[in-house]
Amino acid sequence: MAVFLNNKVGVKVNSVDLSDHVSAVTINRNLAELDVTAMGDLGVKRIAGLEDSSITISFFNDTATSNVLATLQAAYGTNVTCVFLQDKGTAVSATNKLYTATCLINGITDINGSVADLGTIDVTWSVSGTVAVATTGTF
Repeated sequence: MAVFLNNKVGVKVNSVDLSDHVSAVTINRNLAELDVTAMGDLGVKRIAGLEDSSITISFFNDTATSNVLATLQAAYGTNVTCVFLQDKGTAVSATNKLYTATCLINGITDINGSVADLGTIDVTWSVSGTVAVATTGTF
């Protein structure tokens, strides 16, 4: 059984590498279900419809130029390319796939936390189109 430690995921938002500011990433790949049940069928029949995926990321906030807050604020309300690699220190391959998606940056949490907490930005963005999965390419 192949298992891995999920602590080297590469994350780029709009070509800016924010990997060192990410504490969690989830790619939620989902397909709509279409009901094609016909008269006389003894059970419900379904087929895959359009992809309706999303990306969830937890960032450590950083207000420096070209870092988390500046990158996300500049992209807010637009569709940008997001790129993910399971193991950033390893080449793209069949066991280290490259994920690319156009995400609608439809929500950011500029200020988030309590007294003595780290400043974080927790987001879930809708994918506009599909999540492309490749076994070749560069991060």
